[in-house]
Amino acid sequence: MTDSPQGPAVPRHRSPLLARHGAVPAGGPDAGVAWHYGDPTAEQRALMRGGAVVDQSHLGVVTVTGPDRLTWLHSLTSQDVATLAPRTSTELLVLDPHGHVEHAAGVVDDGTTTWLLTETAPALAAWLDRMRFMLRVEVADATDAWAALAEPVDAEGAPDEPVTWRDPWPRTAAGGTRYGPDDDAHPGADRRWRLVLVPRERLVEEVRAREAAGWPLVGTWASEALRVEAWRPRTSHEVDDRTIPHELDWLRTAVHLHKGCYRGQETVARVHNLGRPPRRLVMLHLDGSGHLLPDAGAAVRLPGAAAPTAGGADAAEPGRPVGRVTTVARHHELGPVALAVVKRSVPEDAVLLADCEGGAVAAGQEVIVAGEGVTPDRPVARGPLTRGLGGHPMLGG
Repeated sequence: MTDSPQGPAVPRHRSPLLARHGAVPAGGPDAGVAWHYGDPTAEQRALMRGGAVVDQSHLGVVTVTGPDRLTWLHSLTSQDVATLAPRTSTELLVLDPHGHVEHAAGVVDDGTTTWLLTETAPALAAWLDRMRFMLRVEVADATDAWAALAEPVDAEGAPDEPVTWRDPWPRTAAGGTRYGPDDDAHPGADRRWRLVLVPRERLVEEVRAREAAGWPLVGTWASEALRVEAWRPRTSHEVDDRTIPHELDWLRTAVHLHKGCYRGQETVARVHNLGRPPRRLVMLHLDGSGHLLPDAGAAVRLPGAAAPTAGGADAAEPGRPVGRVTTVARHHELGPVALAVVKRSVPEDAVLLADCEGGAVAAGQEVIVAGEGVTPDRPVARGPLTRGLGGHPMLGG
């Protein structure tokens, strides 16, 4: 296996670590770093054991400085960051006026600068810059100066460490809620992940220092497989122009339901209060026996009724599209797996079909966002005023 499963892309930065012997470039949103370095199974095992480093230098970095930075970001985004303490990690979303996800960012403040780690740095920095008005803030796209390295460590950055963002997923934050299982029962509960920012010109030296301590360098084949296992959404993969955060169970870590108003807040509150987001994220266990795998973006179908074939056996009709594959991964224990976004109405026990070049593969669902589409803290419906609201077009009724 030498080719990345994703299509070509022109990276903003091409990592010098791609010069390593055996390095296979990643494609698509991960272009610019390595998909693997020759032994993806061993790389996954090293990452799972908690001793590896992942080149994430293709990610974007946006900085916000100035005395108004935290209260300003608080007013614009889905997260409560007004009093964010230094070296405390969280994440936020920027929504459009209809509540659709436009940007997501990991957030950490060092006391003078707020650092946003994102897959949409140029667009996010440009939008934030337009929203400054007369406030005392400065926005910069700092991607050219800083690169991220990922470590399987569940710890915030210490005062003597570089700027570090600890992934809060899947621990339900204060003010958040969940559409999936309890935090302790969540398959992502054991995933340790943090991003350490290093000067881009020191990327190779920082990796060598970790290798000297016994941590091998691993690629995105490994990190993406563990992300899928943990049901962790990514903007470049799970988000499209209709995505609302409820569909991806993103209210766990990126949305504060009790903060002040922000763009898109009305949709967030309405769907939480009434329930039933239009779509839901699922994990798919793919039948790998035929050596076919779907690509990201492939249609997911609900099989039709069995129909007789020329040989007398019954075969399922292809069925109607009910969603799309968003991420495909090869997990060293689970086998071929994927994340997909499907209609909320798809039966949770249905075996689906994922389109592939040359056919389709069966895909068993693992429920992430339950089909009932309600949270444990959903307000109790009161009286006839709520009657008929299930048919609201935003709620997929």
